Amino acid sequence: MKGRRIHVTGASGTGVTTLGRALADALALPHHDTDDYFWQPTAPPYRTQRDAADRLRLMREMFLPRADWVLSGGLDGWGDALIPHFDLVVFIVTPQEVRMRRLRAREAAHFGAEAVAPGGWRHEATESFLEWASHYEDGSREGRSLARHQAWLARLPCPVLRLDGSRQLDALVVAARAAIEG
Repeated sequence: MKGRRIHVTGASGTGVTTLGRALADALALPHHDTDDYFWQPTAPPYRTQRDAADRLRLMREMFLPRADWVLSGGLDGWGDALIPHFDLVVFIVTPQEVRMRRLRAREAAHFGAEAVAPGGWRHEATESFLEWASHYEDGSREGRSLARHQAWLARLPCPVLRLDGSRQLDALVVAARAAIEG
């Protein structure tokens, strides 16, 4: 492999960010997540999207010119300008029931169990997000879907490593490192 510019992607709850961070740590590379560029900083978070041009500009300023990095997250519909920078794309697929369990736990950890519980200030937004995320496999909602992801992966000029996100994190890191280090 010519470089170590790695993009880790998959559906919400597959372990994309977790693997991205762990892989970056294992390789001593900077880690970036698309959510940090996609969303403007707000309190509470995830309320206001940045324009795609601003996302890409920030990425060009923050890390794209560097030789090595790990980027985790989705680029669906806005990030194709980044494709020429990738040396490897790691695509994680995780069974829907595992993804949904992880997402529910992540929402509770991020916002607080009371906030996402019925009657909590974040309950409606959490349930809406989980409903949207539950349709990734069948593609019946707007946005990311397995079919769109597969079509995007098929167009990539770089190698694609497909991993089962239900495996242990250390095994995923070993598999990704093997692909990177040849």
